[in-house]
Amino acid sequence: MTTEPPKGLKANLKRLYTNISDSQFQRCPKQDKYKKLLFSLCYFHSLLLERKKFLTLGWNILYEFNDSDFEVSENLMCIYLDHYEETPWEAMKFLVAGIVYGGHVTDDWDRRLLMTYINDYFQDGVISTIFYQLSSLPTYYIPKDGPLAVYREYVSMLPNVDHPEAFGQHSNADIQSQIQETKMMFDTLLSLQPTVSLVGSGESREDKVLNLAANIYKQIPDDLDYEGTVKILEMDHRPINIVLLQEIERYNTLMGIIRTALTNLEQGIKGLVVMTMELENTFQCIFDGRVPPTWLKAYPSLKPLASWTRDLVVRVEQLSKWSKRANPPFIYWIPGFTLPTGFLTAVLQTSARQNNVSIDTLSWEFSIMTVSDENIIGPPKDGVYVKGLFLQGAGWDMKNSCLVEAKPMELVCPVPTIHFKPVENKKKSAKGIYTCPCYYYPNRAGSGERSSFIVGVDMKAGEKSPDHWVKRGTALLMSLDY
Repeated sequence: MTTEPPKGLKANLKRLYTNISDSQFQRCPKQDKYKKLLFSLCYFHSLLLERKKFLTLGWNILYEFNDSDFEVSENLMCIYLDHYEETPWEAMKFLVAGIVYGGHVTDDWDRRLLMTYINDYFQDGVISTIFYQLSSLPTYYIPKDGPLAVYREYVSMLPNVDHPEAFGQHSNADIQSQIQETKMMFDTLLSLQPTVSLVGSGESREDKVLNLAANIYKQIPDDLDYEGTVKILEMDHRPINIVLLQEIERYNTLMGIIRTALTNLEQGIKGLVVMTMELENTFQCIFDGRVPPTWLKAYPSLKPLASWTRDLVVRVEQLSKWSKRANPPFIYWIPGFTLPTGFLTAVLQTSARQNNVSIDTLSWEFSIMTVSDENIIGPPKDGVYVKGLFLQGAGWDMKNSCLVEAKPMELVCPVPTIHFKPVENKKKSAKGIYTCPCYYYPNRAGSGERSSFIVGVDMKAGEKSPDHWVKRGTALLMSLDY
């Protein structure tokens, strides 16, 4: 038997305060501090549990926070308040967020979010401020001092449906989670469909898959000329050219796998070869409009099959143009690489050789361009221009070159070309700078074999604090799921 916490901040707070007895509520000698901090801890615990409803905008990885975490934290809080005259904030924050709750957290960016929340809810203002605000909404605050019944009454008056701002989220975050829930529901319904049926005007499943497979086969580009590219680049041994050759090999291998799979599938449907389990899976994926798992081994993606095929054509086209000339492009479409981290490492290696420094001393400095790509007439002196990134959880102000709130219904927005410049012994990020994690695709946790995280990009936080964008789950994505 398993138990799940109820849904919603109100339901979670109500459950926590129902489980607290009067004797437990009054056991700490420093009642004025304890009562306020207890409510703050309850809100913190409930918020961590409920944030998972925002999916990747909530947590990169879903964590199983439980009642034991709350009980241990409450005990620690009571002990530390009792033993110290001055409230030991740093010690309590370290134990609660760093050890108890932080013991579950394995992702560095999730840990940053956890510390951002604990800094808000474990500070002097919680004790000294009357009706301390727990979010930007006036609804959520620490109620006035009183017996246990006062706190229970306040909780009972909270709204049943949580506004995203209660978590520091934008209202768009609700839309994103609802889209994902709807998609999961339709995927489930699709999986329940009968495997033998007629579709449309009487076309059989086999005929439909044959037509789709033939259409995909026509779209797959010809193999890139690896040998010809080697000859063109034989005198140029820059790391960036090694990346080009590696990418050509990977894409040629992928396209070979696709052609073989489609040819075998056609023969299998026509009864010329035995339909293996792998061919059955490919058949079902093409019928459902999903990318077969064997094709995704080259690079991860959440795109449906039609979008994925079009995207593959554009990826190969970028490499084809690059391979036919001796010089690399002025602006790199970075989502087109199967391994963007390898590309960025090659840029660092090039800079290290040019400046005769160790690559370990180099890091990135970022400048987001204020001009259109047409006005960029040459490569930068150092580093590279990169395009093709999307911003999730925020909008971008072109005029002031900073983060702004996303427009209603705008779930992602394109980001202008960014100059990635290697610098030596970079200073710590200045105040007002948000380090925005960049991911390869919308699944921020990545797969078991491969991380989705690529690099942290420094962006101006604008009128809001960097912590505001941490709570928003703001990130850069190299590809979308459509």
